Order: sequence, then structure tokens, then C-alpha cells
Amino acid sequence: MSALPPVRRDRVICELPLYFTKNAALHTKDGFHPTVTAACQEQRAGPVEFNVAKVIVVGDVAVGKTCLINRFCRDAFDKNYKATIGVDFEMERFEVLGVPFSLQLWDTAGQERFKCVASTYYRGAQAIIIVFDLSDYDSLDHARQWLEDAMTDNDPSSVLLFLVGTKKDLSYPAQLAQMEEEAIKLSEEIKAEYWAVSALSGEGIREFFLRVASLTFEATVLAELEKSNSRRVGDIVRISSTPNNKLAASKKRNSNCC
Repeated sequence: MSALPPVRRDRVICELPLYFTKNAALHTKDGFHPTVTAACQEQRAGPVEFNVAKVIVVGDVAVGKTCLINRFCRDAFDKNYKATIGVDFEMERFEVLGVPFSLQLWDTAGQERFKCVASTYYRGAQAIIIVFDLSDYDSLDHARQWLEDAMTDNDPSSVLLFLVGTKKDLSYPAQLAQMEEEAIKLSEEIKAEYWAVSALSGEGIREFFLRVASLTFEATVLAELEKSNSRRVGDIVRISSTPNNKLAASKKRNSNCC
């Protein structure tokens, strides 16, 4: 098997990225948990496995979920919008504190008729990104329902939540201020971290996904340390978070859906 190419320089994370706003941040600390930092330092001395965490992206149709992912993964913005059918899948590689780490980004359909298909992919998520349109209040109002649907097959105590307002470039200042006030209230209520971004300009996109990767990595390592405190550190950091619903199995289940 050929070796993987080096991780892109802008995907290398040495310090915990800053939150978007302190009023709605999952963590306001300055750096990674000391235990995680120590574990990664120990791990770098030996062989490292390729580690993966699953992230699902949910929200109303046309709020910009696909554009959000495409701007980060491909640095591209496609004005010719096409609704996602079922789910799409992207894998993005990082290096966090010297340890290889990857996010599986599951782009789910927002249309009602595809909800049955998309929901089969929700299980086993380490993070959930709930997307709404900063120029559409209804999409923010629907965020609670999307969260409820996404959490049906996930453990609330082990999933990180992010509430993301897209199309920041389309919002007038007064409208943006009002929407952000409501979004921050909701993020505090559901214990999610709030971000406002623009896929068109790219504003906030890279910073957001680096934050998602960092916090997801930290949470996964801490969970492994807690479960496996009798094992040596070098084994603990090898995060074996293989998704419960592999693509082939999910497709098989889909045949009985809807």
C-alpha cells in the first residue's frame, strides 16, 4: 500500500483555533487539554494510525450546506445550485498536534422527501453541524427540529454541536445583528457553538472547520483516555472511531427506506 501524501500545510493544527464569539463558544480556553497534548507528544515518538471522526451536516434545503463543504474542501463556490439527493460524502485530512486525523463530512439532503434516506447516515456522529441561512429566519427556527432528528441515534453526551449561519454576505447589518442575537440564544440553549460564515467570499470557512477538527479530535482523545486509562498512551491516541454505518451497509438499509 502506497504512503499517504503529506497533509496540506493549512490543515496542520498546532494550537487550538479561536472561537467565533465568546458569547457562544463550546470552550473559551486558550489551548488543548494538557492530557491531550501530553498524549500526542508521546504518540509522535512511535508509529501513528490514520484516525477518523464522523461529522454530519444538516439543515433546510438551500441553506448552503453543500457550498459550505465545497468552499472548504475545494476552495470553490458553484452558483449553479443543485439540491443534494440523499447524502454526499467528503473526507478531509488534518494533522492535530502532530497526529494524523481526518473528518468524514456527510452532506445530507434538506428536502423532506429525502429525509428518510439521509437519516440513516446520522448514527455514529462525533459532531453535528446544524446549518441555517442568515437571511431566512424560518431556517433558524427549523434548527431545533434538525437537531432533534440528528440526535435520535446519537448519544447527546458524546456529540459536539455547531450552529452555523451561512450567506453572511447577503444579510443587511440590521438583519444580521437580529439573526445573530437569536442564533446565539439558540446556541446557548442547545449547547452548540455558533459561527457565521460566507461560502461565496470564504469568510470564516477555514477557521470554522479547523475549529471543528480540533475540538472533535480533543473530545475523541479524551473519551479514549477515559475508557482506556489502563492502556499505554501510545495506544490510546490511536482513535478507532470507525463509523458504525459504513457506506455499503447504509446503502443496503436504504433499499428498505421510504
